[in-house]
Amino acid sequence: MSTNFRHISNPSAFGRVAVLFGGKSAEREISLLTGKAVLAALLARGVDAHAVDPRDDDFIRRLQEGKFDRVWIALHGCGGEDGTVQGLLEMLGLPYTGSGVLGSALGMDKLRTKQLLTGAGIPTPAWRAIESEAGCAAVAAELGCPLIVKPALEGSSIGMSKVEQAAELPAAWRKARESGPVVFAEQWINGPEYTAAILHDQVLPLIRITAAGTFYDYQAKYFSDETRYICPCGLSADQEKQLADLAFRTFSVTGASGWGRVDFMIDESTGQPYVLEINTVPGMTSHSLVPMAAVQAGIDFGGLVWRILETSFVDRNAGADVAAEANDAA
Repeated sequence: MSTNFRHISNPSAFGRVAVLFGGKSAEREISLLTGKAVLAALLARGVDAHAVDPRDDDFIRRLQEGKFDRVWIALHGCGGEDGTVQGLLEMLGLPYTGSGVLGSALGMDKLRTKQLLTGAGIPTPAWRAIESEAGCAAVAAELGCPLIVKPALEGSSIGMSKVEQAAELPAAWRKARESGPVVFAEQWINGPEYTAAILHDQVLPLIRITAAGTFYDYQAKYFSDETRYICPCGLSADQEKQLADLAFRTFSVTGASGWGRVDFMIDESTGQPYVLEINTVPGMTSHSLVPMAAVQAGIDFGGLVWRILETSFVDRNAGADVAAEANDAA
């Protein structure tokens, strides 16, 4: 993945910008926080930016009649970062930030992301789809415990549970099933968690995450003051480069572009890093990771928002390139 991103110095070059935030997903609360912060940062830098909430019945008409030149996507979850709004914007002829339809759809689908990573030889924890409650026992027997159970089509750790014993798996499956029909169990990795933010074609300084609870859940991500974010992350230069390269390769293979985040665990007994997932529209709140990494790279919040808006100038005809990269990696 290598893209020539256009660098803008004059806010008027962006034209009239719609900031899409809010929406109807389970992550609406976080999208509102992200969108308000992004909108304020753009306005402070002289960009002609305007809020648009896709939850409003007339939002498509607003996009059509608003004489917008481009869109800053600050939506999280289904309907916002799963390729659907990206496809709509392409039909409307509106350039937008971040990944295109393919990269967005793959990034949102955790199960298909893992299938693709496995095919490309990128390490990810062992997993099995759970198609019914009756299938829980077989999955537990095959993978062993502990496990983490996830809905495939949700973000922000919504619907996730750690399972210590096989008898707990059916309840965890039912909880995840409330967030969508596709559920899978993943082998639990004991070890530290890291995240790598990507901006343009640069991997920003890695962050180590230490959550106070069982795992880095919704509360820990967005509201807890007990979660610790360590940056510089404490790895050696060689180890950090290894993870950065793995993040960049993951970004390429899944068709992501522009900006985003790749999350890892490192097995404490073997030192093996495992890719957990990719996020193509990460949060931009006071507790969010990409702004923290950007600061370590010398980029303040306003500069980060500006550079993400620059990704809206990229042509989005990368399907063949992505397929070729995936085949090469495999």
